[in-house]
Amino acid sequence: MLQTLTDINLLPGKKLYFASDFHLGVPNKAQSLHREKKSVQWLTDIEKDAQHIFLVGDIFDFWFEYKTVVPRGYTRLLGKIASLVDNGVHIHYFTGNHDMWTFGYLEEELGVKLYRNPIEIKVNNKSFYIGHGDGLGPGDNGYKFIKKVFASPLSQWLFARLHPNFGIGLANFWSGKSRAANGPIDEVFLGEDKEWLIIYCKEVLQKKHYDYFVFGHRHLLLDITLQNNSRYINLGDWFKKPHYAFFDGVSLQLKAVD
Repeated sequence: MLQTLTDINLLPGKKLYFASDFHLGVPNKAQSLHREKKSVQWLTDIEKDAQHIFLVGDIFDFWFEYKTVVPRGYTRLLGKIASLVDNGVHIHYFTGNHDMWTFGYLEEELGVKLYRNPIEIKVNNKSFYIGHGDGLGPGDNGYKFIKKVFASPLSQWLFARLHPNFGIGLANFWSGKSRAANGPIDEVFLGEDKEWLIIYCKEVLQKKHYDYFVFGHRHLLLDITLQNNSRYINLGDWFKKPHYAFFDGVSLQLKAVD
C-alpha cells in the first residue's frame, strides 16, 4: 500500500540523499566490513548538507530481530545512523527482500523512520515515488509468493521460537546461498519493454504523474526518461562501483561514491 508523506521543503544549501543494496554480511566478513566502512565514510561526507537520507532497502543481506537479540555486527553503520539522527538528520529506512524482519529496533534505538511499502512525497514541488522495488510489476510470481510467506506473522512467530544461536546461524547459511553472497551481481538490462520496474512505473504514470521514481533491488545503475519527463532511477548496489543519488531542490543526480 502506497504511503503519502508530508511535503518537504529543503532548507537553503540542504539536499536529499538516496542509497540502497549495501548487502552487509556477505560474501564474507572482510568484504562486508570494507563496504560498511565505505558506507560510514559516505554518510560522514554528506552529513554537512544532508536534510533527509533515504536508505532504500537491502542494507543488510539478512536481518532478524528477536525480542531481546539482534544480529551481531554492523556497529559502525548503526552508530553512525544514530549519530546522524541525534544531530537532526532525518533517516528514512526501507525494508527490502533481505531485511524485512525488523520489528522496532531500528526505529526505537536509532530513531529512523521505517517503511515496508513504497512512499510518495513532494520535495520543493517535485514529486517522488520511492521504494525498494521488490515484488512490484508483472511476473516474478515465485518470489511474490515467498515474500508473502516471509512477511506473514505466523512465519515470523515460528522463526522467533528458534534459539538465536540456531536461528541466526541458519539464516546466515541461507544468506550465504543468495546471489549477492556469491560475489558481485552482473545483472543485464533487459530493455524497457521487459524490465518489470519500468513497466510498473509506466503503469503508475497512467494514473498519476511523478517526476522521479527511485528504486533499488535491481542491482543495476539506471537513469531512464519516461513519458512527460518523468525519470526512473535505480540506485544499483555497493559491490563494484557504489553510487548514490542526491536531490538539491532542482534536479536529481546520480554520483559515484568517492
